[in-house]
Amino acid sequence: MSEKRISKIVITGGPCAGKTTAMSWIQNAFTKLGYTVLFVDETATQLISGGAAPWLATSNRDYQWRLIGLQLAKETAFEKLADILPGSKALIVCDRAAMDNRAYMTDDEFDWVLSQLGTNAVSLRDRYDAVFHLVTAAKGAEKYYTLANNAARTETVAEAAALDDRLVSAWTGHPHFRLIDNSTGFEEKMLRLIREITTFLGEPIPLEIERKYLIALPDLQALGGRPNCERVDIVQTYLKTDDPSEEVRIRQRGADGHFIYFKTRKKKLTDLKRIEEEERLTQDEYLALMVQADPACRPIRKQRYCLSENGLYYEIDIFPDWDGLALMEIELNSEDQAVVFPEGIRVLREVTGDPAYSNRQLAQLPGK
Repeated sequence: MSEKRISKIVITGGPCAGKTTAMSWIQNAFTKLGYTVLFVDETATQLISGGAAPWLATSNRDYQWRLIGLQLAKETAFEKLADILPGSKALIVCDRAAMDNRAYMTDDEFDWVLSQLGTNAVSLRDRYDAVFHLVTAAKGAEKYYTLANNAARTETVAEAAALDDRLVSAWTGHPHFRLIDNSTGFEEKMLRLIREITTFLGEPIPLEIERKYLIALPDLQALGGRPNCERVDIVQTYLKTDDPSEEVRIRQRGADGHFIYFKTRKKKLTDLKRIEEEERLTQDEYLALMVQADPACRPIRKQRYCLSENGLYYEIDIFPDWDGLALMEIELNSEDQAVVFPEGIRVLREVTGDPAYSNRQLAQLPGK
């Protein structure tokens, strides 16, 4: 395989969210930035348009199994093709992807499909580098809601809003999940999507804008029971670096014994802004980097509750040795974006920029 940079992202969302228009915007924007842009078309629409509709099937779980199997096969073909097409960087854009089908299944059906595919929920969800959810017009832009542009869709406004919620729930827990709501006009919504993808890809510089809050330990049973909340287990290890303004860390992230691995470099610009570069690792690469662990730091172990609410994505970190406290981070689109706190979360104070609450400081061994 070549050293070509290949990124695979998902554009998802409820009915009449703007996905079709978004594909055109993505094509124009990223072709200009030198990407070979490839599109994996929506598999459900492909099957329905070809006469294989889910409402005609005698078994929903078998239908979803075959649909996801086809989705994964298409993605594999595009990944192999991306490697042999011209250019040094490629962007594979999936018009919906495997976890979207979770919204159309019961828990038992989903578990059965996973067993047939020989995979698990973490691996299926996190096989994509980033996920961008366009909120349906049925939530916040009802007068523009229409099904005229997709014959495969039949949802009412209420049904579309409910489906949108289920899709958000299906993808919640992904390490790079962004919601693009209807708080602006449609053109600005598309511009916000392009900015989010551009930032993710690091064109020209990948900036992370976040606020951090010290919160009272929430009711974890109630929090984890929300349909738009997903728990993941994280082990984070800092590596040695010669640049004091730079952090390099490796991370194991997953649940129920299934994990993915990342290497991240962060460089602080201001209290709110940081340059962040992240790459996916194999398990062998992750284990090999462990020998570079900073001896002044201990691994951080935490449970993270990923919560999608109020058009924002919250990450609530629970540390095993903290008594009655937790940390909550909120990633923003801009420094002046309004922050709304989740229901049931008691914020004690903001600790953005406070070095005492940086992960690196929390990992510091006593006396170091």
